[in-house]
Amino acid sequence: MTGTITQPTALTKRRFKSTAWASVSERLVLVGLGSCAVATLLITVGILVMLVTQSWHFFASEYVEFGEFFSGGRWTALQAKEIEDARFGIWPLLSGTLRVTVIAMVIALPLGLMTAIYLSEFASRRVRSLLKPTLEVIAGIPTVVLGFFAILVISPGLQWISGGSFDTFNATSAGIAVGILCLPMVCSLSEDALQAVPTSLREGAYGLGCTPFETATKVVVPAALSGIVSAFLLAFSRAIGETMVVALAAGTRATATLDPREQSQTMTGFIVEMIKSESEFGTVQYYSLYGVAMALFVITFAMTVVGQMVRRRYRESYQ
Repeated sequence: MTGTITQPTALTKRRFKSTAWASVSERLVLVGLGSCAVATLLITVGILVMLVTQSWHFFASEYVEFGEFFSGGRWTALQAKEIEDARFGIWPLLSGTLRVTVIAMVIALPLGLMTAIYLSEFASRRVRSLLKPTLEVIAGIPTVVLGFFAILVISPGLQWISGGSFDTFNATSAGIAVGILCLPMVCSLSEDALQAVPTSLREGAYGLGCTPFETATKVVVPAALSGIVSAFLLAFSRAIGETMVVALAAGTRATATLDPREQSQTMTGFIVEMIKSESEFGTVQYYSLYGVAMALFVITFAMTVVGQMVRRRYRESYQ
């Protein structure tokens, strides 16, 4: 009994080629995605290695004491005429950074959260279509423009209100500008967290007789707490690492004080001033910028770790 061999048709050949090309293209996509992930990891490792190796020259200098760096109350890396007179205590820079950041968070966190609650739970579609683009415009403003806005508008306004008790460059004006910068971030991320809450929770609250305000504040916000806290911590890290606004508006004098009316040189502001200065490469003043950058990296990394812990602790899972 003889069988017949069926020749592959043109349609079968096209299907085979299509399947083979789909397999090859999928592998290419996976290789591309893996390469991007590896490149990101290598860039991060490279940045960390650069910070560690360069900051080591600073901490290994005979003019720098490791304990004084973390506990000293004077920072005169740029002001000292002789290297022997320079003091490298980071607390004035850290104090200025925290002053600006706290003022920024006092503005950005409550306003951003309230705006997010309004957009998510109460605003009509027409109002949302007007407010969302406005927030996107604020987020797109260059930071150098906000720095000039702080110098030309916010600082003179504070001096006029207070009768001249504010310095021309001060922590309050810089903090207000940084708060405006962080406001869209807090609002957008918080709104995304609120929108992720299932509608069934809202319907259940309405069924129990809750008002829309009670539903938003007692049901939706607690359910989205992990996302909201993550948004707060991300904005906090963004404010700590802000450069142009504080370099223009906060001042160049490192002061270890709680008075927000005085100049407040931040860690990022000092890095900018050091790069613009005439300090020679290889000097302890030059390497001090890497010591400050390393401290800033550790702070922001710690904030990221805390954010991950908070997200895991308060994360809610819905079916």
